[in-house]
Amino acid sequence: VQLQASGGGLVQAGDSLRLSCAASGRPFGNYNIGWFRQAPGKVREFVAAVSRFGSSAVYADHLQGRFTISRDNAKNTVTLQMYSLTPEDTAVYYCAAQRRDRIGPGSVRSEDYDYWGQGTQVTVSS
Repeated sequence: VQLQASGGGLVQAGDSLRLSCAASGRPFGNYNIGWFRQAPGKVREFVAAVSRFGSSAVYADHLQGRFTISRDNAKNTVTLQMYSLTPEDTAVYYCAAQRRDRIGPGSVRSEDYDYWGQGTQVTVSS
């Protein structure tokens, strides 16, 4: 499956932003989809993941409540809605796909994902 992340940009602290991950290739419903981010000089960190049909989601503890992940399998897209952004949210955001039946502990580790998009830059100014 091929993934394309989009929607990044430059915003101010307190703003909201919505990222999209568009998929093509293999049946989209075969994959859990996760979002990760990587800030300069830092390791890639888990943001959120959604199950194959959108029935469940998991979030990084420190982001839950500000970020919402959802998917539309009819449109082969996953959306990451981000609220109340802070400069600490500045990073390149990546979407990734893993072929598993359900999300779980393995959905928060980048090494457990099989396919990656190219990333989209989010910059939050103070």
